[in-house]
Amino acid sequence: MFELTLSDCADNNENAFSKGAAFIDGEFVPISEAKLPLLDWGFIRGDANQDTVSVWRGNFFRLEDHLTRFFRNIDDLRMVSPYSREDIADVLHGLVRRSGLREAYVQMIMTRGLPPIGSRDPRTCVNRFQAYCIPYVWIARPEQQMEGLSMHVSNRWRVPAQSVSPRLKHYHWLDFEMSLFDGYDRDQQTACCVNERGNVAEGPGFNIFAVFDGAVLTPENGVLDGMTRRTVLELCDELKVPYKREEFSPDQMCSEATEVFLSTTSGGVIPVTSLDGQSVGSGKPGPITSALHEAYWSKRETGWHATPVAYQ
Repeated sequence: MFELTLSDCADNNENAFSKGAAFIDGEFVPISEAKLPLLDWGFIRGDANQDTVSVWRGNFFRLEDHLTRFFRNIDDLRMVSPYSREDIADVLHGLVRRSGLREAYVQMIMTRGLPPIGSRDPRTCVNRFQAYCIPYVWIARPEQQMEGLSMHVSNRWRVPAQSVSPRLKHYHWLDFEMSLFDGYDRDQQTACCVNERGNVAEGPGFNIFAVFDGAVLTPENGVLDGMTRRTVLELCDELKVPYKREEFSPDQMCSEATEVFLSTTSGGVIPVTSLDGQSVGSGKPGPITSALHEAYWSKRETGWHATPVAYQ
């Protein structure tokens, strides 16, 4: 097992870690002290892979699934982790333990790292692992979810799969960021991108679902294989809600969908009740969305897919 470099108690730094903790260069530091080298290709080229696992009521959610996806993507990016899977799990526990947080947002990151000065060859880089833990992050807070979000469907393309696989949780977010500006310019609360065929793809940090004639549809290709997306489909099976992994156009979503919702580590199942100023269905969270939302949080409360944080 990985031997941590600081005392598990960290008594003298209790207040310093209360706002979050980071693991950088083999050491645990308060989140405010976490730094990356300026020339790390993760920063100057966006050459990085990340995975984010949530903690709720002192339990990681789908920790092993997140670790499996993280290491799969490390391999796909032709990186080499300096730490084993068990080491990284220990680090994630150590981050939450030091922060003392019971609800947390925990991210693990592999960057391409630093090459010799002047080298443009990615094979010469020394890959770097780092991670952090901060208080739980919401895309939409619970009180906002009671009404649902407004969303703009941008005509910006998500990075095509032929260029960068959407299975990778990378930092190529300028398509997302600019779509958000498009949405904010129209007084919408969030936004999504389309794929190269003009069909709905995904948004910044979330997968998208729409309900047509009582069946849930979610895009299958050109999108992240999200953990919460996977969870939603498991819940559909459990609740006997029919679903398809199938593309749909923005026009179909705006004119025919009776419900639209998002899935994300940052909030679970989140209703969308307005698309570019036009109400979705009744303009309130629909019955399927509400049932999935309720099932998601109630099952998490009872320890579904849970790994207890090693606070001691």
